[in-house]
Amino acid sequence: EPAKKKSPVSVAPGRVRTVCVLAHVDHGKTALSDSLVASNGLISARMAGRLRFLDSREDEMERGITMKASAIALMHRHKGKDPYIVHLLDSPGHVDFTGEVESALRVCDGAILVVDVVEGVCAQTITVLRAALEHGIYPVLVINKID
Repeated sequence: EPAKKKSPVSVAPGRVRTVCVLAHVDHGKTALSDSLVASNGLISARMAGRLRFLDSREDEMERGITMKASAIALMHRHKGKDPYIVHLLDSPGHVDFTGEVESALRVCDGAILVVDVVEGVCAQTITVLRAALEHGIYPVLVINKID
């Protein structure tokens, strides 16, 4: 019987997390997702925020908004400890795609709520926050566009 080889990125099931990025449209969800993808070396840090790596559909690229939740697996290491695999879900912020946010939240362990410091809390911010709380998810708040 052949010996099973351990994958260099395999982790214990307890070290896998699924995190959804939530926000009102244009508050910076996809830019944050790009930055996290860049932190894993999958794209250039210079391109983060402009590439829209997880917006792979043609209609998303044309309109410049996320329309379908997209996921990517990222590795997170902290101070030399065993790594975590983080399944990052970039969700839509436009009110027309709230169903996609609901679907993403059903599979998440946690969430990041992005708020644009200039626009502040908007209608969809409240909608996605309520949806997360209804699913028992208490998001981490990220204030964006401070510069």
